[in-house]
Amino acid sequence: MTWLRIAVDILSIIFLLGGLFFLFVGTFGLLRLPDVYNRLHATTKCDTLGAGLILLSLALQSSLAIGIRLALLIIFILVTNPTAAHVIARAAYKTGIVPILSRRASDD
Repeated sequence: MTWLRIAVDILSIIFLLGGLFFLFVGTFGLLRLPDVYNRLHATTKCDTLGAGLILLSLALQSSLAIGIRLALLIIFILVTNPTAAHVIARAAYKTGIVPILSRRASDD
């Protein structure tokens, strides 16, 4: 095993653990935050980064052809995940769900 292979394995493990951490934090935010907008923010940011890091870890361990497909999947997730969250937040706002910062004491 060469030093380059060892470095790639260590980097892959770091990316995998980082991705798992961000997915865990996003799930924790989904369960603990108070309203739909805060939950969307937590899950969108963390899930996008977490999935990207895990796919990058997989790309480092795979062949070139599969690595290119995984890179395209990372780009797809980077584009679609925030767009979907924006659409969900806009729909929530249009249906009358008020963000928690603009609620008054009389609203509760």
